[in-house]
Amino acid sequence: MKIQDSSAEGPRGDHTSAKARKWLFAASGGILVCGLTAMLNWPGAALATPSKGFTSDFTRSFFERIRVLSGTDREGEDARVKIIAKDPSDVYVVNNTVAAGGYSGWHTHPGPSVVLVKSGTATVYDGDDPNCTSVRYPAGTGFIDSGGGHVHMVRNEGTEPLVTVAFQIIPTGALRRIDAASPGYCPF
Repeated sequence: MKIQDSSAEGPRGDHTSAKARKWLFAASGGILVCGLTAMLNWPGAALATPSKGFTSDFTRSFFERIRVLSGTDREGEDARVKIIAKDPSDVYVVNNTVAAGGYSGWHTHPGPSVVLVKSGTATVYDGDDPNCTSVRYPAGTGFIDSGGGHVHMVRNEGTEPLVTVAFQIIPTGALRRIDAASPGYCPF
């Protein structure tokens, strides 16, 4: 009767020592760690920036098509206001509350947003601005984010809560908000 030593011979009959198997396991782990590190540090790798003291509550409705022409002339042309979405869209009304010192984190939206500042002051930073210039919007004013990859951050640099209400038109099925990596222009 022949007894086979399983620690000396692998399942295919190869002779791999326990020391060699440990070395291969360690080398494989090292290669995996190096690969993940390279991927995360690759130029353009998106490492999302988290929000702080930022909460959102929203309502969403589906629209097959949107066509609004308002303020037209007598012939029904030359509209002063146009909102047209030829493809199916999700329309959101979003209530954001940002605590004093809080912020949204860098992000974008796949469609446009009309943002009303209800209370406090919204301080907005544009991800494309190498000077990190802020634009302040006090209560009773607002701003438009064109969406489509425009990276930005909203901060509450005041002492009272910031409350905004946003109207957004997003392609159906798309994420409403897409977190983004810091563009690297601002110290935060």
